[in-house]
Amino acid sequence: MCMSYKLTIDQKPSYLHTVVTGQNNLENVQKYLEDIGRECVARNCPRVLIEERLEGPRLEAADVFDIASQGAKRSAGRLAAVAYVDVNAKGKLMQFAEDVAFNRGMPVKVFATVDAAEKWLLTSGGSNTH
Repeated sequence: MCMSYKLTIDQKPSYLHTVVTGQNNLENVQKYLEDIGRECVARNCPRVLIEERLEGPRLEAADVFDIASQGAKRSAGRLAAVAYVDVNAKGKLMQFAEDVAFNRGMPVKVFATVDAAEKWLLTSGGSNTH
């Protein structure tokens, strides 16, 4: 499966706002999360808003578990706050991903809207509240 996504990064005063578009598949999600992590480190910006706008079928729960577990391990100590908005999310899968990552020490919170995610990042984001 070929990777087909586009990552846009907007540097805000206190965080990075990233928007990812393209096809929803395991490879794309893994790769864009790596790209975002690398950008956060390169820009010395440990706070990020990820706005996912991927199209297509949602990932399976096992894949979501693996991505959240690996992401928490990879970002340990490098990210202070991750606000996540999946505009095409259905059901409780994103809450599951948040719980898996949070329980492994990743300061992540899932939001329904970009406005809510921004508000969290600018106020309590990163204070290890769940």
